[in-house]
Amino acid sequence: MTVIELRLLIDAGMLVLILLVQLIIYPSFTYYDTKHLVRWHSKYSARLATIVIPLMLSQLLISGYQLFKNINKDSLIYAGVVGVLWAITFIIFVPIHQLIASGKSKPENLTALVKKNWIRTVLWILLFLYTLFFKLELEF
Repeated sequence: MTVIELRLLIDAGMLVLILLVQLIIYPSFTYYDTKHLVRWHSKYSARLATIVIPLMLSQLLISGYQLFKNINKDSLIYAGVVGVLWAITFIIFVPIHQLIASGKSKPENLTALVKKNWIRTVLWILLFLYTLFFKLELEF
């Protein structure tokens, strides 16, 4: 398996995951009262981390490997988008999840979670499409 094929597989995994989170999981948070949301969020976060962490770390490692191997337009674009995704995850989403976990979230926090997550959803869709088109370009 080539690096680009591995990248495509990992990006596809993140695409499916972010669509599930955006369209099903985050909106479902609004149906819980605070007590049950805190309880569910604890389980959800731990379980989802076993999927998210390896995928996001893989994207980071691949982007670093590609930059180390050959700094070019593709490696810079890929690393840039991955870097932005990591930054907004920790700057925007980790604090919201901490509010939820502490039981201090308000309905507007849950609404913001869904609305702001469209940024990551669009970026992961674009990243997958970019990798797909880059792979197809390499084959022709």
